[in-house]
Amino acid sequence: MLKNDEALDEAFKNPQVQNLKDLGQIKIPEPAENIFCLTVVGQIEGHQILPPQSKATKYEHVIPQLVAVEQNPKIEGVLLILNTAGGDVEAGLAIAELVSSLSKPSVSLVLGGGHSIGIPIAVSSSKSFISPTGTMTVHPIRYTGLVINGHQQFEYLQKMQERINRFIIEHSKISQEGLRKLMFATGELAQDIGTILVGQDAVDIGLIDSVGGLKDAYAEINRLIKEEEQN
Repeated sequence: MLKNDEALDEAFKNPQVQNLKDLGQIKIPEPAENIFCLTVVGQIEGHQILPPQSKATKYEHVIPQLVAVEQNPKIEGVLLILNTAGGDVEAGLAIAELVSSLSKPSVSLVLGGGHSIGIPIAVSSSKSFISPTGTMTVHPIRYTGLVINGHQQFEYLQKMQERINRFIIEHSKISQEGLRKLMFATGELAQDIGTILVGQDAVDIGLIDSVGGLKDAYAEINRLIKEEEQN
């Protein structure tokens, strides 16, 4: 029985078995060595662990990867792929701040959705893209859990909202008034306030730089890398 367990452990150490477990296939194409691809999918998990059935991006996994990217001289750029429903505010802002503070160029691509706190992450890169069918939901902070009825709680939420707004405005072309208008729009979201932007809408409002897909994002990151080399 012990030998069988040992054989099973050895089998799971096989890279092909690990690929099958993680990605659903045995062999995957080798990525470009000079471009690091980071995916932000599902909900962004913060200090509270999400249920195991939830797709989640864990910030404690993402932060070390971005630090390693900054330290690795072989990596010249970052491609950020987003399909996220949002999640923990501080975890999302931490990821966004790290991406924006990289010394290497970065390009983001919103596929499916880049909602809520996914918006600061999407705009944190050097250049941002959204697919024609990609969506972004702009809304004020939602708070779950115990809320103490006092002006201190209101001021805390207000300051947190200001942090998010400031970051988005500094890293995109949207104005403060334009962002507030989107956040507090009524009649578009059921039982909530906010705005849903689809593809070109996000570009027209100044939130995202361009509509495009994977080839556009790759072309842009390669252009930015060449630009860095020339400087």
